[in-house]
Amino acid sequence: MAGTSDTDLPGAEATADPARLDPRERGALRNFLGYEFPPAPAAPSGPIDQAAVDILEVIWAGFEVGGFDGGLVAGLGNTGDARLGWIMSDLLRFFYFGDIRDGSISAFEKLTGVRVADDPVAERSSWQSVTDHLIAWDLPAFPRYAEYKERLLTLVEPRWQPFFDDPEAAIDWRLVSWGGVYIDDRELGDQRDCPRGCIPALDDPDVTDATGGSWYSDDGIVFAVVINGEARAYPRHMMEIHEMVNDTLGGRRIGMPYCTLCGSAQAYFTDDVPDGVATPVLRTSGLLSRSNKVMYDLVTKSVFDTFTGEAVTGPLREQGVVLKQATVVTTTWGEWKAAHPDTTILAEDGGIGRRYPLDPLRGRDDDGPIFPIGDADDTLGVHDQIFGVVYSGTPVAFPVDDAAATLKSGRDVELAGVTLQLDGGGVRAVDSDGNEIEGHQAFWFAWSQFMPDTLLWQP
Repeated sequence: MAGTSDTDLPGAEATADPARLDPRERGALRNFLGYEFPPAPAAPSGPIDQAAVDILEVIWAGFEVGGFDGGLVAGLGNTGDARLGWIMSDLLRFFYFGDIRDGSISAFEKLTGVRVADDPVAERSSWQSVTDHLIAWDLPAFPRYAEYKERLLTLVEPRWQPFFDDPEAAIDWRLVSWGGVYIDDRELGDQRDCPRGCIPALDDPDVTDATGGSWYSDDGIVFAVVINGEARAYPRHMMEIHEMVNDTLGGRRIGMPYCTLCGSAQAYFTDDVPDGVATPVLRTSGLLSRSNKVMYDLVTKSVFDTFTGEAVTGPLREQGVVLKQATVVTTTWGEWKAAHPDTTILAEDGGIGRRYPLDPLRGRDDDGPIFPIGDADDTLGVHDQIFGVVYSGTPVAFPVDDAAATLKSGRDVELAGVTLQLDGGGVRAVDSDGNEIEGHQAFWFAWSQFMPDTLLWQP
């Protein structure tokens, strides 16, 4: 996990503070409410028993015809194979109450020795608690588990099928879950609503100059990008609706995913791909991986790791595509336009005649992550905002509020060769020669789980 430091890197300081050590090195794994996960159960290797296969086949047939009971599910608890806990997780994602839910919990508890009710997260979601345990333990899946996942998820959304068609996919299907919406597979520029409901990307939005952006409050939050001297601000409340923008800025084609669950807005150059590869069109799949949105390319149906820009399935994985990033500065509209008077901002209606509520999430994340994340590094609060970069292969994170306050006081903020600078009320990073190091903000829980061994600056 995050929080360790490396004295061999320039600017890194040695520390003996145990609070900054990997939680596994401290001998405890805890969730974001402080619950300590018990030791992981033993997991066998090799295929699951035929008796378990027979039960799973009946359950999966029941999905297709609409009928099976919780007693059948509970019977999986008699197999003694803790790896079947991942099946319990998948069932609990879709059955919130009733005998199937009860049977899933019973089987999970018998297989693992855990009493789910001991975890305070279970008070709001048994599925979240069960899955948090499995992620924290890094419990292996059994062979062919991905096949069961495929059969289940493609019943929910058949248009996810291409994601499973790559036998060399670098995706961990244990961590993938349904986000509660369906795939956005509208063609580029199609701004009609998805018939079944999706998180709709905004393509090539209309923009206005700073004066024309008077519709937006000066204290409204924006995600701001500068490419080749051209600046643009993307209001957060609009990004909370679309979670994805495909745009042209500074003569470059970019895709901007915003994972509301991770508090992370990123900007990827989609025009920097190998010869012969069409410019990707980024879309939201409706799936999540450890609470991070799963984005994909509409053209090739290749899935990306949203946090890193690496293609993990499909033709783009075969081509070794890793999208490069531009810095995203998170700040207020008032501070941004004061620092960048030539900036543009999205038009109030996005160019599609839509009305946007100013607070569409309405405090959704106030009580912590609402999807499974496993164990949480408690060096910082799960929803504390950090500005993170990867420099010379090393992830480096800076708590935003502390870093900005330090810079405003006239002191330097530097770690491992990365120096922060203020920009329009937000921050960006440079190296010792003043060259920009691409970065973005994110919730601490997200950065620390997707960027292990992060160096953490502290004031």
